[in-house]
Amino acid sequence: MSQNPGQRTILAFDFGTTRIGVAVGQEMLGTSTALTPIPARDGIPNKEELKRLIDDWQPDAFVVGIPLNMDGSESEMSLRARKFGNRLYGQYGKPFFGMDERGTTKQAKAIAKDLGHKGSYKDNPVDGIAAQLILDSWFELQAQA
Repeated sequence: MSQNPGQRTILAFDFGTTRIGVAVGQEMLGTSTALTPIPARDGIPNKEELKRLIDDWQPDAFVVGIPLNMDGSESEMSLRARKFGNRLYGQYGKPFFGMDERGTTKQAKAIAKDLGHKGSYKDNPVDGIAAQLILDSWFELQAQA
C-alpha cells in the first residue's frame, strides 16, 4: 500500500440508492477496471460486500462520483454521495475525493450498448462502467495537475 500520490490503488464508486457501482485502478498506470456493483438499500451499501472489496483491493484512497445538477449546483443525490464518501473516510481512514460525474451514466449506457447490451439495466446494470468512467476522469484530472 502506498500513500504517495501517483502510486496509489484507488477504489471508485458510482453512488446509487439500490446499487453502488465500483471500479478499481492504479494511479501510476492510469488504468481502471469495472467491478461488480455493491447492492445498497436506500444508498447504504451492503457492509459485508463493501468490507470484502476493501480487504481484497487494499485501496489507498476512494473516489466517489458526485451527481451535480447540469448547472453545477448540488442535488439531493450529490449530498448523499458526499455523505457516502465521508463515511468511507470515517470508517477506513483513507482519503476520499469527490469527482463530478455528470453524463457518466449516459456514457456508460452508450458503451454497454456498443458492447451488445440489450437495454435491461435493472438485470444487467452499467454501474461498474460508470464508476470506471468516473475513475478515468479523475486520473485525467490528476495527470493535468
